[in-house]
Amino acid sequence: QVQLVESGGGLVQAGGSLRLSCAASGRTFSSYHMGWFRQAQGKEREFVARISWSGGSRYYADSVKGRFTISRDNTKNTVYLQMNSLKPEDTAVYYCAADYGLGSSLPDEYDYWGQGTQVTVSS
Repeated sequence: QVQLVESGGGLVQAGGSLRLSCAASGRTFSSYHMGWFRQAQGKEREFVARISWSGGSRYYADSVKGRFTISRDNTKNTVYLQMNSLKPEDTAVYYCAADYGLGSSLPDEYDYWGQGTQVTVSS
């Protein structure tokens, strides 16, 4: 069982930055691939970024590539999402998720989810 708690969301102007954190409980955090997803109002949940259990592999959605960076610290049971050059279209609830499988960009492949943190980017 893994419990995930996101933090770091808020209101920021376009062009600004935010750093999201996701703290995980449990001793097996380093066994999970971790992902960040987002869901804007009225839209489906979409993939943002994911990182392998070791941190050696990272993947990004085209819409955030070059602006967002995913990282993890297995000693702190935490995964991060550094978001730079934010745009109004980045406004959404951001969720972190844990995948005990092979690593995926599909929400259905993830086993555990956090409650989400709101990110609002004003123009």
